[in-house]
Amino acid sequence: MKDGDGVLALHREGNLLRVELNRPERRNAMSLSMVEALLRVFAEVEADPSLRILLISGRGGHFCAGGDVADMAGAAAEASDGTDPIAALNRRFGDLLQAVEGSRAAVIALCEGAVMGGGFGLACVADLTVALASARFRLPETSLGITPAQIAPFVVRRLGLSQARRLGVTGQVVDGREAVNIGLAHILAEDRAAADAMIRHSINDIRRCEPAALAATKRLMNRAAQADLAPTLDAAAAEFAGFARSEAAAQGFAAFLGRQPPPWAREDA
Repeated sequence: MKDGDGVLALHREGNLLRVELNRPERRNAMSLSMVEALLRVFAEVEADPSLRILLISGRGGHFCAGGDVADMAGAAAEASDGTDPIAALNRRFGDLLQAVEGSRAAVIALCEGAVMGGGFGLACVADLTVALASARFRLPETSLGITPAQIAPFVVRRLGLSQARRLGVTGQVVDGREAVNIGLAHILAEDRAAADAMIRHSINDIRRCEPAALAATKRLMNRAAQADLAPTLDAAAAEFAGFARSEAAAQGFAAFLGRQPPPWAREDA
């Protein structure tokens, strides 16, 4: 299995595939190339029944700091065929979340450091999410002048509407302990060594499950929880593109890159 253009680091151990997001200089921000590389990994997993468990983590002390603003800026121009490239870019991440959630393999996410935006979404679709106490979960989109378009349906399903709205409206940071308390994560670890030990134990548990029965159980539970997500995600991508082109979003991105508060963060705004 290839790791694309280096945005992922892959290591196979028998029926376990370790997948590390490998952009530590950007806190593993989710670029389009990373999304496409992950989609290829999950497609290969579906074609290889001998792969039963995926462990997703991030290099450099962070899980994933969200979408790559540079990719969004590069997609700002309208495509010649009339399609909206920002909407297409955003919708592609929805494809990834659906692929992770629908995988026949068991998916474990090890969350540390920044777990924001797209990283928050990945945490919500893993079968087992392990959080370090020091992890920082956040939905920052509204502070940037955009929406958590592809992430929102999965967050609502994971947390329920009340907690999802609280985090989406406030953009508050949630640490690992609170993430477990509200059902975002399943296991709390005080440090990486403890997390690794808990994950090893969970992998042993998963290996005791019959692979076909595990895959069928996941399909059954997903069907029980899902409405048809595709129309919701399509509409969310189009709405996201409108927000992403707004003056407010331009100010939000500039403030983020300049490590300054956006204009609407003032008390008199």
